[in-house]
Amino acid sequence: MNNLQILVFDDEKRTTDELSEFLQRNGFVAYSANHIARANDLLANKAIDILILDIRLKDTNGLEFLERVKVKYPNLEVIMMTGHGDMDTVIESMRLGAIDFLKKPFRHLDVKIAIERTGKFIKMQKELQYASDRNSLISMQLENKIEREFIGESTAIKAVLDLALNAAQYKDVNVLITGESGTGKEIIARIIHFASSRKDENFFPVNCSAIPETLLESEFFGHKKGSFTGASQDKKGFFELTDGGTLFLDEIADMPVNLQAKLLRVLEEKKLKRIGEDKEFTVDVRIVAATNHNLEKLVDSNDFRLDLYHRLNTLLIEIPPLRERPDDIEPLLKHFVKNFSQKINRTPPDIDPALIPELQNYDFPGNVRELKNLTELALIICDSQILAKDHFPLNCTRQASAKNEHRSFNLEQNERELIIAALSKADQNQTKASELLGISRHSLIRRMKKYNI
Repeated sequence: MNNLQILVFDDEKRTTDELSEFLQRNGFVAYSANHIARANDLLANKAIDILILDIRLKDTNGLEFLERVKVKYPNLEVIMMTGHGDMDTVIESMRLGAIDFLKKPFRHLDVKIAIERTGKFIKMQKELQYASDRNSLISMQLENKIEREFIGESTAIKAVLDLALNAAQYKDVNVLITGESGTGKEIIARIIHFASSRKDENFFPVNCSAIPETLLESEFFGHKKGSFTGASQDKKGFFELTDGGTLFLDEIADMPVNLQAKLLRVLEEKKLKRIGEDKEFTVDVRIVAATNHNLEKLVDSNDFRLDLYHRLNTLLIEIPPLRERPDDIEPLLKHFVKNFSQKINRTPPDIDPALIPELQNYDFPGNVRELKNLTELALIICDSQILAKDHFPLNCTRQASAKNEHRSFNLEQNERELIIAALSKADQNQTKASELLGISRHSLIRRMKKYNI
């Protein structure tokens, strides 16, 4: 309970200094404010648990301030201070959400008792919230993910969601998700997990391109202490950590062929053994894999195992790029504007009607992730209450269908050109270029080697 953070707001500095010093001596984290601006700043930037608030303040009415903070910070507990013994005011403060009150002049013991009482209430509320979250966390996460990442009105995105929810009903079926970078493949994987009977177990996302090749086998299957140089202790692998849950393998196309064979064996036999151990043990894991590559083409070039491809591709979900579902751009934009405005504590600006067709005419190579990033940047740039096309630095637009008729659909050619463009824009900085492309730096380096860039 001594980890509680407490703010004392009174226009009398002597009172705030005395109370803050007492609270700090008793192990609490204490802050003080003598005017409204300081109080608002501390409430916005510190994780305040309890506010000790004087009813009568010079620059604001204590009851009005109480009403505002309870709306903005509903989990904040407020103890009111009054030197006037006005029971009507005390009753009104309780009605507005105060949990307790102190009558001036008060003893330090009175303060301590009030805080202990309030602290117990906070602890109980957190325990109840934890229990509630534990029971409903999965449905909450599922609902939030659908709302936040898959807002849309297009038939295409609704079909993707229906397929994901249908896949969730079959807990042992492996799923392959394909789509361009930024379309939300991991979110679909989470929806499948959190809507399934595996929802109470781990969802473990792994980026196959981000792990050094020398560590891949150890990371996936674990190892026994002393089995190789640097193995200073026993280590559980991804499969063991995810037992009972869902293992999400992102960028599965980047998995080395030798590891593909071992992955296939685990999928077929549901058994594995750690490096340095002879004993096998059983695991129960559903695999959801994702890629932005054409796996069939990689199979033809012997860069991906055909048998593993068929094992992963029990159910295929293809997420269309944002440019193919322009009807989703407006609802996504409105959501991102609302979301980011709340984060930066500003009133959401109105959207210029001319902005929507401008965005719908843009290719969005980075898909939903790019729209999200562009919206955040636009809100930073925008200094008015109208969000317009001037606030969106779009690199290029689709000129007309005639241009697309001559467009190359060679995946490798387009990928190579996109990597070169990203490196140029990032002044050859690989980290920045990988962020622009929405992939890891390791994945970018592999692709640069592949295309001799």
